[in-house]
Amino acid sequence: MKVIFHLGAHCTGEDRLLKSLLKNQGALTPQGIIIPGPSRYRRLIRQTLGALNGAAPSHNEQRALLTQITDELTVKRLILSAADFLAFVPWIFRHQTLYGKAPEVTAALGNLFSDASIEFHLSIRNPATFIPAVFGVTTGLTLDKFLYGTDPYSIKWSNLIKQISNANPRARVVVWQSEDCPMIWSRVMHNLTGTAEALPLQGEEDILGDRLTNEGLKLYLNYLAANPPKTGRHKQRIINAFLEKFPNPAPAPAGTIPDGWTPEMVEELTDLYEQDLVEISKIPAVKLIHP
Repeated sequence: MKVIFHLGAHCTGEDRLLKSLLKNQGALTPQGIIIPGPSRYRRLIRQTLGALNGAAPSHNEQRALLTQITDELTVKRLILSAADFLAFVPWIFRHQTLYGKAPEVTAALGNLFSDASIEFHLSIRNPATFIPAVFGVTTGLTLDKFLYGTDPYSIKWSNLIKQISNANPRARVVVWQSEDCPMIWSRVMHNLTGTAEALPLQGEEDILGDRLTNEGLKLYLNYLAANPPKTGRHKQRIINAFLEKFPNPAPAPAGTIPDGWTPEMVEELTDLYEQDLVEISKIPAVKLIHP
């Protein structure tokens, strides 16, 4: 059995991705690919981790947990999604770094299914827009209190990914940029479900529609129906061609520039993010999905 933990991150379209995946429950369940509704496991996993308090569950406890998450008898691939696995939003920077408890938390998540192969999937986002976005969903906090003294210039997704990988040496880690989602949504879904990229999935175009004009989306869907792509790369080329010919201007990133930030600071954080992407591409055992 494989267990896939989709870790968010917060404000990267994480719940929208889960909704797209859930559209395929009927088709994928007979194949042993199980995508439970979040009410079956989000609170349950938090409570289980709290009760274990760092201890590893027994084999019987692991089986009992699985039966609470799904009623299916054949489970080859189990997909569990929650950005709050890593931390609740107000605590993202609680340890003066990005998701500071991630190594311990991901190791504990993996231990819940120690007999399974584990994968962690993570969407990342430019700190220049990530910080305002996640701060924007908090209440009763100033930005300084939310950051717990974390220097925005010090935020590196590569450090977080390395920590997760080092804490889970046998696990596979898959990463993508949320900024690329309109172009790679289909591939992200296929990586999560472990299905061939040429296999159609419901919801593959959920995000693409945001970046194509109405006419472009209609023509794109008609083209796919008449010319089914043979591979994932082939479909990527088709998507890129339609995005180039029928672009719908990308919406402005959610969240306003925080007080005290300048356009120059946003540009500098963006430059650092782009440099960090190069570092991520060099991390062994990490798959980076890109257009």
